[in-house]
Amino acid sequence: MTVLRHFFYRLYHAGLRLFVRVYPFPKPLLMHGHGAFEQWREYLTHHQYRQVLVITDATLYKLGVINPVCDLLDELNIAYHVYSDVEPNPSIETIESGVTVYRQHHCEALIAIGGGSVIDCAKLIGARAVKPQQSLLKMKGLFKILKALPPLHALPTTAGTGSETTVAAVFTDPSTHQKYAVSDLCLMPKIAVLLPELTTQLPASLTATTAMDALTHAIEAYIGINGLAFSDERALSACEMIFAHLPLCMANLKEREHREQLLLASFYAGEAFTRTSVGYVHAFAHNLGAKYGLAHGFANAVILPHILRWYGASIHLKLADIAYRSGLSESTMPIEQAAESVILRIESLNRSMDIPAGFPQIASSDIPMLAKLILAEAHPDYPVPQFMKISECEALLKQLMNG
Repeated sequence: MTVLRHFFYRLYHAGLRLFVRVYPFPKPLLMHGHGAFEQWREYLTHHQYRQVLVITDATLYKLGVINPVCDLLDELNIAYHVYSDVEPNPSIETIESGVTVYRQHHCEALIAIGGGSVIDCAKLIGARAVKPQQSLLKMKGLFKILKALPPLHALPTTAGTGSETTVAAVFTDPSTHQKYAVSDLCLMPKIAVLLPELTTQLPASLTATTAMDALTHAIEAYIGINGLAFSDERALSACEMIFAHLPLCMANLKEREHREQLLLASFYAGEAFTRTSVGYVHAFAHNLGAKYGLAHGFANAVILPHILRWYGASIHLKLADIAYRSGLSESTMPIEQAAESVILRIESLNRSMDIPAGFPQIASSDIPMLAKLILAEAHPDYPVPQFMKISECEALLKQLMNG
């Protein structure tokens, strides 16, 4: 029975791969590097929205991070309203409140300034604005919206989620403590503006965990079975850039060059995984995060080396590719050793950034339920290199509990 079930999972994965290969996949208009802000100014000048909703969180609002954007909108005589109530892992209530504000002010477009939670919230506000009769819970899963959204301009303030270039958004249902993903091609932002100056106030801890989030996206995209030439190249580039620039950025948090490279790496990783999907690291992170209130990037960082080791020989060749491309090992090093060098580098990075090796808050009594939720999320959606049994999932949770 298990063999037959796995066979049908692989048929499903093959169907998704064929879809991505033949269907025109949307891309945001990317603005980055020197002159990105001026390029965006020209775009806004040309389009002249009458009213926009600026979406951010309370911290960024208080720090004044959004001020340059608001000043630009004032300069261009574009009316706007700021919605700054977005919390980490946005809830149904937060998104619905944003929809109400969007409608009250007769907005025509959305500008999201923040991390993945802010950009995801903006996507779902847009989805609910065009599908007022369809609840968020009825949007979860694949292709449940199928309608053009208001233009979304995404300005990430973290280099991690890649939400500015993905067709997915995540929300939380507080009544069940569950996170749900919504995936639809229409969720792709129209514009992605990468401005390193928006990330320089990010503290060391968030710089670390968001970058490890991007690294997880890149690695899971590359080791999964649904990679294409474009996604593989983007994933390898992202890995190379993160391994090179993250330690340098951590040593000098105000350095623009390294911030810019991490933003671009996060974008590349987003381009990769939105075409290939992710894997067990994300299934663990989503469910542990929902249960224990763990930040997503932090959870990914802790879980990543554990899952890579569990995969074993099934991903050695792919990990060796990453090692050779990123300069973590010589091209003459045997594949198994090169693969191990990637895991060792991840563990070394985590230690240097004070990221622990496990989650002591996991309760042993929660493990059976968590294991079922994790595998229910992963199967059949995630094209993982090899399938995990419930007993293996429980063993990994115990390993994470003990660090």
